[in-house]
Order: sequence, then C-alpha cells, then structure tokens
Amino acid sequence: MSIKTIAAIFTFSSFVIPIVILQASSPAEMQNHKLQLTKAAASNFAHLALRCIEKEYPNKPDHVLNDANDVKDPRFFHPAFYGCYDWHSCVHGHWMLVRLLKTFPDLPEAPTIRQALNRDLTAANIAVEVQYFHQPGRKNFERTYGWAWLLKLAEELKEWNDPDSQRWYTNLQPLANTIAGLYEDFLPKQNYPIRTGVHPNTAFGIAFALDYARSVHDRKLDSLLVERSLAYYGSDKNCPLSWEPGGEDFLSPCLEEADLMRRVLQPSQFASWLHSFMPDLMTKTGTLSFVPAVVTDRTDPKLVHLDGLNLSRGWCLIGIASALPDNDPLRLPLINSAIEHAESSLKYVASGNYEGEHWLASFAVYLLSNSLDAHR
Repeated sequence: MSIKTIAAIFTFSSFVIPIVILQASSPAEMQNHKLQLTKAAASNFAHLALRCIEKEYPNKPDHVLNDANDVKDPRFFHPAFYGCYDWHSCVHGHWMLVRLLKTFPDLPEAPTIRQALNRDLTAANIAVEVQYFHQPGRKNFERTYGWAWLLKLAEELKEWNDPDSQRWYTNLQPLANTIAGLYEDFLPKQNYPIRTGVHPNTAFGIAFALDYARSVHDRKLDSLLVERSLAYYGSDKNCPLSWEPGGEDFLSPCLEEADLMRRVLQPSQFASWLHSFMPDLMTKTGTLSFVPAVVTDRTDPKLVHLDGLNLSRGWCLIGIASALPDNDPLRLPLINSAIEHAESSLKYVASGNYEGEHWLASFAVYLLSNSLDAHR
C-alpha cells in the first residue's frame, strides 16, 4: 500500500495529542483515508471540554434585557449550557463529550464525562432552557448556529444505544422540539440566505438541522430544509473563492454551501452542481485554489476564528469528496487539501488561550471523527 502515513505529535501548552494522518496518493486509496482520532487525543480533548462546560466566566451572553430582572448570572437562564464563554460553545462542548464517550467507551475520563452530562442534561435544567426561548426578545437567540449545534447534540444522543444517552436524549427532546419549531417558523420568512463566514451562516445552520431531521425521521422539517436549500442555492454559480477568507471567519461560505448541497442533491446532480458552483476550485497544477488561513494572534477572540476555519474547511472538503464519483478529478485534491488544513490548525487547539480553547476542540473532534466512509 502506498498510502503515506504521517505520525503527527502535536504538543500543546498543557498536553500532547498524537494524531495519525493517512494521506491518500491515488483515488483508489481514498476509501482508506482517515484523519484518525486516537484514544489519547480523545482523552486530552475531553479534558478541555470538562474544564470548559462548568466555567461560567468569562462569559459573552447574547442576551436581550427586557427589564432589570434580566440582569442575572448566565447560570440562572441557562442551567444546562452556561459555561464555555457562550451558549453555543457550551452546547457543542457537550456534543463533543458525547461523541468522545460514544467513540471510546473505556476512555479514562468516561466516569467524569457521565457525571457532567448527568449534572447538566436533566429534565429540570432543559425546561429552564426551553422557557428562555419563549420569553420576549428571544426568538432570534443563537439563530441559527447555536440551533444547529443543539440539534447535532440531540442527534448524537439519539443514535447512541446507551441507557444514559437515551435518558439524556429524552430530557433534551423538549429543547430540540423547540429549536425545530424555530426553524419551521423562521425559514419560510427568510427570503435570502445569509452568506457570512460566522455564526448566522444559513448553509451551516441547515446542514446540521437536516442531519437531525433525517435521524429522527422528522419529514416536515426535512422537507422544509430541502426546499429552502434548493431555493437559496440550487441555481448558484461561480462562488467567489478569491473573496475567502474573511478576517474573522470560522466557516467558509462557499464550502459550507457545497457541504449542504451534497446532502440535498443526488450524487450525479451534486457533481454537476459543484463544478458549476466552483469552476475554479482546482488549479492547472492539480491543487485547490485556496490555502489554509494564517492566524497572527491566538489571544484575539476574532482572529483565532481562523483556526476554526481551517478545521471546518477540512470537514467540508472531506464531505464534498465523499459525495463525488470515484473518477472525479476533484476528489484527491479535496482530500489532500483537507489534510493540509487540518495539519495547519490541529496543533493550536490547546494554545493556552481561552479565546480558542473554549471551542476549537469541538471542531477538531468533528473533523477527526468524520472520515470518508462515515458520511451519509
């Protein structure tokens, strides 16, 4: 076998994460390609989340004050998701712990993870979270980034045949139902997609919601999300790759759209759509026309977004490649670009700066635990 194995030992400020990278050198080998999440890496990622999800301050609430009674600690309004600097990061921190525990049930941190999830994902805590969304001025709270991650957490819990997970899923379901209802209320009113590289990105918000809808067999939500995707993006052409990245992006507007549409279109339709949408994606030398973003200051909460961009680009590139025919010339460049993006930022997931540490591990785990053969 000619797959090139790269043993990458990423040394962080507080620990070492061993990641095994298998780099494909021919299309026939791509099915064996993985950015592998090792047990040692999972253990260290778990430590980041466990420290984060119960750390209430510093905190950046996206909170509308209706009156003086709304001036309270984050834990008062969000007893389940008060940590990790902001609500959405706390939600995907919980998702990451579930994914790690599901992937490595014998992880040394498993008892501590279960204890944390038992503490946070109670029916009483989730009832308070639901109530928050029904208060005045809150219907656009975390729209749609936090919504998407909450549904991803619910999906992860549902698909794990574990007694604790099924109990946590049952407890979380009222909030998942609330979020699904918010999608159903909002998207028919949204005439135009939001094509940003940060939280309100419509394509990202729909992609994760669509995964959830299909997991729980919610045909109404599934149908709406597909209809909106086709309305927003079905006729798109010539995505301006040269405009990326923006200075604080953690999502790629072009790649997030493509990663959504590979979920929506049939494979033959998707390949045609992609080549029309990104006709300049591959250069004449056989490489992709964009390179990993450079981060100049990881203590800056906006500039460090670019590490997240490299990781989210990685998972989009793998997802897009998985939906193309075996003989498509884009497949190999997409995979090797995913590796390049992953290598550029994985070593900075734990930089010692909370600005990145409170969220980047979730992006790393989503990338590393989604290989070519793991996609729908």
